Amino acid sequence: MAFAWKAAGLTYNRYLTVAARAVRRSLKDGPRAAAERRGNMDLRFAKWENGKQGEVKSLAKANDEALAAQAESK
Repeated sequence: MAFAWKAAGLTYNRYLTVAARAVRRSLKDGPRAAAERRGNMDLRFAKWENGKQGEVKSLAKANDEALAAQAESK
């Protein structure tokens, strides 16, 4: 049986992001503000090829670009 997030065309990381956002938005004002601050991240990554580091990219930006490319291909 396929997972619902797979059937919806989401990656597991995107599914977790959506679920976490829904939980944060359901909290009362005080805890919501603290939870939203914890939810902001700036992750970066780089691909390594032949022992050399490639360009360092923001994970959020790369994810947005991948989603846009996937939407265009459909």
